[in-house]
Amino acid sequence: MIEAKEMASQLIAAEDAREAIAPFSDQHPGIDVDTAYAAQWAFVQSKLDTGEQLTGAKLGLTSRAKQEAMNVAEPLYGWITSGMIVGYGEPVDRGSLIHPRAEPEIAFLLGRDVTAPATVTSVLAATEAVFAVVDILDSRYDDFRFTLPDVIADNASGGRIVLGPQARRLDELVDLRLLGCVLRTGGAVTYTAAGAAVAGHPAAAVAWLANRLGAQGLSLKAGSLVLSGGLTAPVPLEPGTAITAEFDGLGSVEVYCR
Repeated sequence: MIEAKEMASQLIAAEDAREAIAPFSDQHPGIDVDTAYAAQWAFVQSKLDTGEQLTGAKLGLTSRAKQEAMNVAEPLYGWITSGMIVGYGEPVDRGSLIHPRAEPEIAFLLGRDVTAPATVTSVLAATEAVFAVVDILDSRYDDFRFTLPDVIADNASGGRIVLGPQARRLDELVDLRLLGCVLRTGGAVTYTAAGAAVAGHPAAAVAWLANRLGAQGLSLKAGSLVLSGGLTAPVPLEPGTAITAEFDGLGSVEVYCR
C-alpha cells in the first residue's frame, strides 16, 4: 500500500509541473481516510516550508447531494495557505493551474477560537465577519472520477481563493440559510442557490470541522478564514471568461482568468 509521504510527493510534483496524475485509488483502492489526511498535511506542510502561512481551512462535500454522489456520509476538509489567496480584482493565471473550476462560497472570519463541542450557535458567536468567496478548485488528478481518500489527500482540490471586497457582521445580514447567491458565467446565469445548500446552514459545516478537529485535540483558531463549502456545482474557469458570484448583502466577486 502506498504511504502518505509518497502520495504527498506525487501531488507536489504534479502541482509544480502543472501535469495531472492518475488518482491513487486506481492502483491502491484500499487507502483509508487517516492515511489520506496524513498525505494532505504533508502536502500542505511543503508549502509552509517554503514560507507560506496557514490562513484557514476549507470544507468540501457539505451538501447532501454531493455526499450521495460520492457515496459518503460526511464532509471533508482541507487547508488554506497564504499562497492560495488571490487579491481581489487580480486576474487568475490559468497557466499556474491544471484544470481549474470555480464555485461560490460563504466564508467565516473567526474572532475567537472555536472548540469542540461546537454548534451553529457557538460558531456564529465566534464569527467576526462573513465574506463572499469564489473557491477555485484545481484537482491534481487527470479525471474527476476519484474517491474520497483521493480528494482528501489532494487538499480538497484546493487551488486558489478569491475573497470578496466586503466584510459583513452577522447582524448586517439576513439569516445565512436564506442568503442568496447567483453564479454567472460570461454574464449569463449558471446557477442560483441559498446558504442552506451547505449542510442546512453554513455555520453547521464549520461546527462539523471544529468537532472533527477536536477529536484530534485541535481547534479552529481566532483569525482563521473558514470556507463553508460550495453553494453550487463548480464551473470550468477558462481564459477570457469572467465568472461572477453575486451574494445578497455581501456584494459580488468577479474572477477573470487570463
